[in-house]
Amino acid sequence: MYASRAALQAFRPTVRMMRPVPKEEQAAHTVSQRLRRLRKIPPELIPLGVVVGFAICAAVYSCSRHLIVDKTIRLKRQNRAADNQHHDAHGEHAESH
Repeated sequence: MYASRAALQAFRPTVRMMRPVPKEEQAAHTVSQRLRRLRKIPPELIPLGVVVGFAICAAVYSCSRHLIVDKTIRLKRQNRAADNQHHDAHGEHAESH
């Protein structure tokens, strides 16, 4: 019935939890202060950032070029009457989709 000594020790706050909460690092920083924080990025991560940045740029370029150049892409539904006849011919209902 009574709490054992081990159980009381298990629910004590840890030393880390007893310290005051640190101030938020990002609170009210100006742009120049944020740019200075970029120097703290480890140099080993810079090539990774370059590769990821290049991959994102290539993906955006490829997608936008594909949408602009390829005129056969159906970006919206066209000829809904023909679609309904196709579904009716195969015994499907247009509302089931």
